[in-house]
Amino acid sequence: MNNPSTETIERQVMIFNVQKYSLYDGPGIRTIVFFKGCPLRCQWCANPEGLERKFEVMYKESVCSDCRACVDVCPVGIHYMDENGNHQVNRDIACTGCRACSDVCPMAALNITGEIKSISEVMEIVHEDDEFYEQSGGGVTLSGGECTAQPEAALALLQACKADGINTAIETCGHSRMERLLKIADYVDLFLFDLKHMDPVRHNELTGISNEKILANLKEVLEQGHAVQIRMPMLKMINDSQKEIQAIIEFLLPYKEYPNFHGIDLLPYHKLGVNKYGQLGMEYPVDGDPSLSDPELDRIEGWIKEYDFPVKVVRH
Repeated sequence: MNNPSTETIERQVMIFNVQKYSLYDGPGIRTIVFFKGCPLRCQWCANPEGLERKFEVMYKESVCSDCRACVDVCPVGIHYMDENGNHQVNRDIACTGCRACSDVCPMAALNITGEIKSISEVMEIVHEDDEFYEQSGGGVTLSGGECTAQPEAALALLQACKADGINTAIETCGHSRMERLLKIADYVDLFLFDLKHMDPVRHNELTGISNEKILANLKEVLEQGHAVQIRMPMLKMINDSQKEIQAIIEFLLPYKEYPNFHGIDLLPYHKLGVNKYGQLGMEYPVDGDPSLSDPELDRIEGWIKEYDFPVKVVRH
């Protein structure tokens, strides 16, 4: 009879990108680990490939040569040719993440988003830039998607970073079980905490989820003494009114003097993720261009400064 294995199975995480040399997601030079899966469906999301916790086919139809190489190698039949000889993607079939299709595509029209890695594999990538962290006071930021949607993986990665003396931050929408968030918080040096809209009904319209749990979690994280920097995605006619800004100010005023409150970042809307929607077979939900001009952003910054909040517009 075989003896049961005494080896510990290492925690794994599903990610869709690791971005190096970031200067905007925490102090210093940072490595950003993007987790797959998110409970929100923000209309302006720049990372739609991070919404679902599964492998997904990203297809650039404009460069496809309809060579059918992907059709011949896909083990589950996601790729097929229609009656006109044009390549199509059946998104009702679950992608296995084998990447056979993207490997054989001569036009680089296919990309599989989603990769499962062990925590030690991620840490190997993280440690490639130790020198930059040491020189700049940087470290690792978990983003997404939403890292707290994979709570055990997020906790394991944060613990590994702290064990190796690496500064940690997480960018979070805040929609999580409070006990789960507080467990993670013990290993987080800085929360980059999103505030998208204060009205719960409007928040639900914009993101698919109300904000009661988010605001309760933010209060608890602040009151527990964890370092928090507020991040506000700014969109015209969505959350740029003086009434909305005033509601956010009033919510945050009790915490303005807390030493763990690190101020407010205003994040201007951008279109960097728009093309990804078509590649995923999705429609982009935002009509028109909700970008704010520099004078409009400066005006919002001025409203917040009137209350002596540390605030800045993050212009990439």
